[in-house]
Amino acid sequence: MTSIIEALLLIATAVQALPSINTGQSITVLTSSQIDHFTPYTHYASAGYCTSTRTLAWDCGANCDANRQFEPVASGGNGNSVPYWFVGYDPKLDTVIVSHKGTNPSKILPLVTDAYFFLTTLDQTLFPGISSDIEAHNGFRDAQASTATDVLAAVKSAMSTYHTKSVTLVGHSLGAAITLLDSIYLPLWLPAGTTFTTIAYGLPRVGNQAFADYVDANLHLTHINNKKDPVPICPGMFMGFVHPKGEVHIEDSGKWAACPGQDNPSTQCIVGDVREIWHGHKSDHLGLYNGIKMGCRNSTTSPEDTSTL
Repeated sequence: MTSIIEALLLIATAVQALPSINTGQSITVLTSSQIDHFTPYTHYASAGYCTSTRTLAWDCGANCDANRQFEPVASGGNGNSVPYWFVGYDPKLDTVIVSHKGTNPSKILPLVTDAYFFLTTLDQTLFPGISSDIEAHNGFRDAQASTATDVLAAVKSAMSTYHTKSVTLVGHSLGAAITLLDSIYLPLWLPAGTTFTTIAYGLPRVGNQAFADYVDANLHLTHINNKKDPVPICPGMFMGFVHPKGEVHIEDSGKWAACPGQDNPSTQCIVGDVREIWHGHKSDHLGLYNGIKMGCRNSTTSPEDTSTL
């Protein structure tokens, strides 16, 4: 059973306001202060690679130390058939944090062109009222479903305990795909007036055109791609997959370019910079994201656990 799930999942790839990005149609370069604003969220995404025991104790080395104020509420997953996740509250940002574990590029890329995945509708039990026109990658959909109700219960508990109406969702790679689906799922079940922000790193394409349009109309999403990471150009657009807007591309120069629109073809953006998978560098998938490499680590230089589904 685990091998089947792995095959499905590995194929293809504060209320402190986030920076205002992409208000027009031209590509703009983020300032250093805008880039630095993402840093605590990057650490939360990186901490998603740590075991549920460590994140519940908030004892996960450099990533936990960077957000020492964090109050963990719940965690789960087994790191294999069910990806790790954690939920808690950041009093400095005054928001509930939801983080999901990501994937190692050495495992996701060899399967990226295989035929074991497909676009499918979302489960109406989890996503009541969502149009059947909206379709998502079946492996990502199933991974999100495996933790959805537990995550929802934890978010409700955190919001009640800490009296906040803000939820911020983060994730890297597979974790970014699950996070994006959670960002559609949670608003369907949480009180009106709850605000949501989604920050995804190394996000693969998750759904079809209707999916991307729904995200654009209903979510506040930023998805950050690092240099020549090939994962964000997968699965291919020729298969009907489309990225939502909100891309920020870290260029080889180190500049962070805010790319307007869906799948912007400019060479300053990921689609134009990495036109084919063989033009990419899988080593760019884990970072650096403003000096932070994704993965659970005991120090800033020693990765402990980047093995993933």
